[in-house]
Amino acid sequence: MKTVGKALIAHLEKRGVDTIFGIPGVHTVEMYRGLADSPIRHITPRHEQSAGFMAGGYARATGKPGVCLLITGPGVTNAITPMAQARADSVPMLVISGVNRVETHGHEEGFLHELPNQHAMMREVALWSHTLHRAEDLDRVLTRAFAVMTSGRPGPVHIEVPLDVMKQIVEVPVKVPALPAAALPDPEAIHQAAEALKDAKQPLILVGGGAVGAADKIKTLAERLDAPVITTTNARGLLGGVGLELPASPSLQSTRNVMADADVVLAIGTQFGRTDYDMYEDGKAPALQHLIRIDSDAAQVSRVRVPDMPIVADAARALGALLDATQGVQRDHAAASRVIQTLQEALDEVGPAYADQIAMLHMIRDLIPGVRIIGDSTQAIYAGNLICQMPGSRRWFNAATGYGALGYGAPAAIGAALGDPDSPVLCLTGDGGLQFVLSELGTAMDEHTPVIFLVWNNNGYQEIERFMVDNAIKPEGVKPSAPDFVQVANAYNMPSERIEGPAALPAALERAKVSGSAYLIDMIVD
Repeated sequence: MKTVGKALIAHLEKRGVDTIFGIPGVHTVEMYRGLADSPIRHITPRHEQSAGFMAGGYARATGKPGVCLLITGPGVTNAITPMAQARADSVPMLVISGVNRVETHGHEEGFLHELPNQHAMMREVALWSHTLHRAEDLDRVLTRAFAVMTSGRPGPVHIEVPLDVMKQIVEVPVKVPALPAAALPDPEAIHQAAEALKDAKQPLILVGGGAVGAADKIKTLAERLDAPVITTTNARGLLGGVGLELPASPSLQSTRNVMADADVVLAIGTQFGRTDYDMYEDGKAPALQHLIRIDSDAAQVSRVRVPDMPIVADAARALGALLDATQGVQRDHAAASRVIQTLQEALDEVGPAYADQIAMLHMIRDLIPGVRIIGDSTQAIYAGNLICQMPGSRRWFNAATGYGALGYGAPAAIGAALGDPDSPVLCLTGDGGLQFVLSELGTAMDEHTPVIFLVWNNNGYQEIERFMVDNAIKPEGVKPSAPDFVQVANAYNMPSERIEGPAALPAALERAKVSGSAYLIDMIVD
């Protein structure tokens, strides 16, 4: 028998949680009673928004839910931005917050951190939000939370625990209820899809972030069908960036030509989001002939692009069934040359400035084997979202698509490094974006996460300035002054240096690699 506050931590342990991100306050201290003797690691960021971004980076790197523990009121309102980013990117995140005593709800009598209706506010951004009114409901509420955020289309969920309920006594069950099994595909739908793919002359596979757990099956199917695989931003590197993978944005005309020529298109775990498929908002995304769409969410499968054949199922299970149904297919293996040609066309299409930035990203990839590049909204990240060849899935992600939150890069990189400490992490952030979360350099040092922070320092919001100029708008508000990032890093005892342009970057990265510490490189670019 434990208080709800202590039982909550025990429940999280049983469900495999090993890391929690949060800032303690008077509205959560009862839940911290269980943390002192728990194997769960607590990470203290400098801001609750960063806690959410760290949880998101942790989830993307590991595939497990990221967990936040936050105070009521400003704690949860600060977390709304990372929750919205997680929802847009289908990232599982559990936000547990306090809330004032049940008897005070709705009266607005000026209690500390009071909101008119916190639950109503949170359910607008979360997939599911619940107020724990009774101690005995804790187990089933957590079971439902884990089911909602990991089944179907993943995303953020929220549980709020009133101060008086935290102190109630409850029994901790010995066993944790099993989560729902992944959805199985309909056999007839698989049969029809397999027949269409076998008859196709120019099959094509489109892959989004929902398919990152099925990379081996996608590779096998693509090779069997001799089908190019176009990977969106969140799936970049799924096939290692070589062979049949076309790591170029579906918003580029060269990539769209491949899409238009295909006679059967298999889309797996992709939302057909506009920031992937029509980022320039030109409305010229091609019609797709005979679209087969695999998605674990029945609601999502018919959004944006209505398929000729919908398959509502877990990606890995659906692909396993398709592999069984397409055995014996023989192809000419001519698609790889089309991929190489298209990739060169795409590089020509983006222009020399972006091509140079893409080359820099590939240099980083080659110089730091196995690196995970995590980005903020900044020029070189935009370039990489157009084209970037990465050596594996979950190695390239950022907040420059979907919700597009600025200030994501640094905390997400810290969360990823904590979740997967065996993989090197480089955070690519702009001088503007880093100032949203500059204090998180201290968190990186506190937690001994050897993240390399590469600051793309172009003295302001240069992409926005260019957009204004291109649209005959006199630039305004795009030149926020930056601090001396090297001195700021040194104030946190973080080794750092300033370099002039990408030409000096290889040597700086070598110094960062051998430092054994978090390291900041302030790269001045024109």
